[in-house]
Amino acid sequence: NMAKILVLAEKPSVGRDIARVLGCKNEKNGYIEGNKYIVTWALGHLVTLADPETYDKKYKSWDMSDLPILPKDLKTVVIKKSAKQFNTVKAQLNRNDVNEVVIATDAGREGELVARWIIEKAHIKKPIKRLWISSSTDKAIKEGFTKLKDAKEYNNLYYSAIARAEADWIVGINATRALTTKYNASLSCGRVQTPTLAMILKREDEIRNFKPKDYYTLDILTEKGGNYLKLSWHDKNNSTSTFNKEKIENIKKKVLNKDLKIVDVKKSNKKKYAPSLYDLTELQRDANKMFGYSAKETLSIMQKLYEHHKVLTYPRTDSRYLTDDIVDTLKDRIKAVNTSEYSKVCMKLLKTKIKPNKSFVDNSKVTDHHAIIPTEERVFLGDLSDKERKIYDLVVKRFLSVLCPPFEYEQTTIKGSCEGEIFTAKGNKIIKLGWRENYTVDDNETYDGIIDINVDEVLKVESVKIENKKTNPPSYLNEATLLTEMEKHNLGTVATRADIIEKLFNSFFVEMKNKEIHITSKGRQLLDLAPKDLKSPELTAKWEKTLNDISKGKSKKNEFLNEMKNYSKTIVKEIKNSENKFKHDNLTRNKCPECGKFMLEVNGKRGKMLVCEDRECNTRKLISQTTNARCPNCHKRLELKGQGEGKIFTCSCGHREKLSSFNKRKAEEKGKASKKDINKYLKNQNKEQEAFNNPFAALANLKNK
Repeated sequence: NMAKILVLAEKPSVGRDIARVLGCKNEKNGYIEGNKYIVTWALGHLVTLADPETYDKKYKSWDMSDLPILPKDLKTVVIKKSAKQFNTVKAQLNRNDVNEVVIATDAGREGELVARWIIEKAHIKKPIKRLWISSSTDKAIKEGFTKLKDAKEYNNLYYSAIARAEADWIVGINATRALTTKYNASLSCGRVQTPTLAMILKREDEIRNFKPKDYYTLDILTEKGGNYLKLSWHDKNNSTSTFNKEKIENIKKKVLNKDLKIVDVKKSNKKKYAPSLYDLTELQRDANKMFGYSAKETLSIMQKLYEHHKVLTYPRTDSRYLTDDIVDTLKDRIKAVNTSEYSKVCMKLLKTKIKPNKSFVDNSKVTDHHAIIPTEERVFLGDLSDKERKIYDLVVKRFLSVLCPPFEYEQTTIKGSCEGEIFTAKGNKIIKLGWRENYTVDDNETYDGIIDINVDEVLKVESVKIENKKTNPPSYLNEATLLTEMEKHNLGTVATRADIIEKLFNSFFVEMKNKEIHITSKGRQLLDLAPKDLKSPELTAKWEKTLNDISKGKSKKNEFLNEMKNYSKTIVKEIKNSENKFKHDNLTRNKCPECGKFMLEVNGKRGKMLVCEDRECNTRKLISQTTNARCPNCHKRLELKGQGEGKIFTCSCGHREKLSSFNKRKAEEKGKASKKDINKYLKNQNKEQEAFNNPFAALANLKNK
């Protein structure tokens, strides 16, 4: 009987791809077998950290006197939902004819954990290799299998993954149980989510305490040969504005109808280089700014493009550079994206020799994965959904841009003097589009040159205009700017930020108002009640750095975890002795159908809900939800309210319409196709409803922390 190699992938879809490439044909239940390889897969995590009650039955009920819960060693358990697949994987790992294992889960910190926890739980002592790839194309998989690494090289990554998971458990479970039992309200608190919430509050406080100030700018208009030239005033320090109203009005009196003498005309050639390639956070920012996608949504669209369509490389990367070994593949990647829309630029690039430079190729700036770029797999745009197409387009244009020459323009600066005051005007003329050929030129920029004028010419000041402006408060955070802040303060990693933001919404600590993130009263109170340094981004950033150091072998996992345990003792003590109070200021008169206590009204991301005030009951009811259906009068999104037959669409403009008549109207507009749409729509609504009414959903959220 020939010895075989067992390959463990993270998901069935990836497992099937690997099996196909390795020539495994024999589909069994939960794995695929070939002559040399057996490919099996997890379903994401199959193993997770055990709940507190595993260590002691008494932890089933939450009690302040039991805290902090600090087991000497944390145990793992098989996740019940996917136990069947775990047993399949375990059986394959333990086969007598299997003498080697290849870890082929996602090449990153979490992927490492997925595989190692399974292997550990199955008590495997066989030699282990690691497949480490950045694309899931056949070519990348084939090449990856010729360059397998010894899994020991990734031990430190595994230790840092364990450290991350256990630290979140130790801090999250203790802080959450302490706050929740002290104030009988579900107040979840965590190592990264709490400082993130604190940043949102800090921004709101800055806005609330902001006092606008008036300031003034001044422009003059002159004319030469029927062409007007507008120049702006500025002071000796090059500031174009002043808070001094009297000063600006005196300048206006002084220069009106006087002569302006041109003292300097400067022409200079300028170059603008393409922006860097995308890492995940930058892509999530742009997708949020341009299309309003949440960070979570962008990641899942990216995941589809990477895993299913195979046209983009691995999404969870924090690098914006490529490594040297990618350079030879650039031409093939250009060929792969050479379709109608990009062909003009692609054809030009394919005719030239591509010169890599430090602005996009730099081995020292790539840790686990290089920037997100197209794979060598040819794209069929027709296969992509509208959202996938948009994300794909962002990545392709950014990729082509770094390969194109810089954008060049000529800038003319004209300087004039009148009554001792200085005025300037600038004009730009495009010389060479370069990488800007990938984009439509932004309307805010003018590139039409400027009128021809020489030093010592004298023009009359025809008119003077003062503008009175007010200083602006900082803006509320949205998902794009929150990601920037999290990145700046080193909160979370590219792989976890989207989930953390999502969790803040699901715990009702924040809500969306016109695309801005606003903290709720519950969120504000949580921050009043939470331990002081659990709110500080500095502490979390220090922890993230330690985790990073563990993955590089510079710090020890156990030292870090002992620090976390001591920290948990401090937190619990602080919360226990606190004099603070918590009050629900969103209590309604509605009684809970399950336990009879009052229900709280909350704004979820999908709409308004009622949640029982008793966290142990945790019954949820959807009152209304924002839908994608538009109002026929004002085109705003409609709210869907009510239950069963009585469901009704309402709009803030006053429009009301029963769901049944809305469906009828849609059906008439669309003919036959809409039946399917309506069913799909209602199915999704029911799915959400199920998630709300599932008492375990809330527990699952705690576990996923």
